[in-house]
Amino acid sequence: MIVNGDTIAAIATPPGNGGVGVIRISGQAVVAIAGQLSSKALKPRYAGFSKFLDADGSVIDSGLVIYFPGPASFTGEDVLELQAHGGSVVMDMLLRRVLALGARLANPGEFSQRAFLNNKIDLAQAEAIADLITCGTEQAVRSAQQSMQGVFSEQINELIDQLIELRVYIEAAIDFVDEEIDFLSDGLVANKIQHLHQKVAQIQATAQQGRLLRDGMVVVLAGKPNAGKSSLLNALAGYDAAIVTDIAGTTRDVLRERIQLDGMPLHIIDTAGLRDSDNVVEQEGIRRAHQEIAKADKVLLLLDSAEIDMTGLGDLPSGVDVIKVFNKIDLSKTTSKLVETESGVEIYLSVKTGEGMDLLKQYLKQSVGFSETSDGVFIARRRHIEALKIAEQALINAADQLNAYAPELVAEELRQAQSGLSEITGEFSSDDLLGEIFSSFCIGK
Repeated sequence: MIVNGDTIAAIATPPGNGGVGVIRISGQAVVAIAGQLSSKALKPRYAGFSKFLDADGSVIDSGLVIYFPGPASFTGEDVLELQAHGGSVVMDMLLRRVLALGARLANPGEFSQRAFLNNKIDLAQAEAIADLITCGTEQAVRSAQQSMQGVFSEQINELIDQLIELRVYIEAAIDFVDEEIDFLSDGLVANKIQHLHQKVAQIQATAQQGRLLRDGMVVVLAGKPNAGKSSLLNALAGYDAAIVTDIAGTTRDVLRERIQLDGMPLHIIDTAGLRDSDNVVEQEGIRRAHQEIAKADKVLLLLDSAEIDMTGLGDLPSGVDVIKVFNKIDLSKTTSKLVETESGVEIYLSVKTGEGMDLLKQYLKQSVGFSETSDGVFIARRRHIEALKIAEQALINAADQLNAYAPELVAEELRQAQSGLSEITGEFSSDDLLGEIFSSFCIGK
């Protein structure tokens, strides 16, 4: 299948100067372009040394030419890769020559989009390609490779096949409702729905860890001035990212740091101390602090264990997971500990001495189900998690409708579950969704 009649080209290596630069070309005009540009006859999947010629026959540069005839190529179309010297001017001259020969500049992610539209990869694999490029940890790279090789997609497709099989069974039961045998009350359908629900929940747990590896967890440090927020940020980061003084209200704005916690990426946000203030600048800092708190995955509310004072903190959002961190146990002569109460988790530590810091780190990892091994974990995005939640809820609804003996509604809920899962692989995806996804890719990928 050819997505479009035009031929696209782009520089596939990062901007700037380097030893080698790569230009990628895909489309119907690849062979014609190569014939005028290269001094080397094309041989499929063979790296041949060639001169790259300008319109007047002069040499722009020399390097390697690799030709991948479609459909056995990344995009499913004829693909040509030019490997030349990586100077920015050389790359621009070579790209201009390719465009002059009939190609057009590729849009962001257009090579991967053509691979998707030509059924070379599915949508989850395409997203994994982009994620692999931007991974910030070794575990994330390994998980992205899992998704790119189709591990995630295989599990989703297996679920979809089972859903289709169950839907066919239920539709048959509806069509032959007058038969003496009641196909819906023999326990088979209920057991299959339960099995599907358990499988979706398992995949969702794995995908959640994959999402953490990709996006990281947003942790906001909040509390009164001088509670130790900036000191905790520095301790978690391993360097002096924030200014720490004995003067209350040192932090006036939002300070962001991206760190790794045993392989788990964390977005740590230090905020202005929460208190009643007449200072206009400090008031703005406090307003921004509350904004960040409302968007956080978790909030570490720092309190001085030697002098606990909750006044001036304001109302914290009910939907945000707040962990009370009682700091300065070295002054209050308290031992480090983690306590689970009816109102939530409390952790007692000293940022200054480091006592209890391991408790905090372990809790942050365990609270989101993070494992220090990436075996079996695939990279996932928020949209994947949401699609799995939709499928899970539809299966719960299907079980309820089965108990109410409403087979038509059971069939509809199973259709909704299938539709949600199909969004992950791109079997059923809107053009708007595809445009949004591929526009975030690099040009040349």
